[in-house]
Amino acid sequence: MPQIFKIGAYLIYFWSNEGEPLEPIHVHVAEGYPSENSTKIWITKSGKCLLCNNNSRIPGRKLRDIMDIVEARHFEIEKKWLTYFKEIYYYC
Repeated sequence: MPQIFKIGAYLIYFWSNEGEPLEPIHVHVAEGYPSENSTKIWITKSGKCLLCNNNSRIPGRKLRDIMDIVEARHFEIEKKWLTYFKEIYYYC
């Protein structure tokens, strides 16, 4: 479970096994520690975020703040994804 960074109490991370074939680039977000019920955010080719689900029920304002930070740091996330998984695909 590669952790990318933290935003306050929230972890931004990848799962080590992101499917076969590999899913498009995305991050998981959970408070405190990784969870099967994490929030999932897709990263688009243009660096924008799309909410896939909010399974961890992050409050709306906090979720928007997190997504803004993920967008601002999308180059870092893409680099870490490529380093870890060796390939990258985009949702859109």
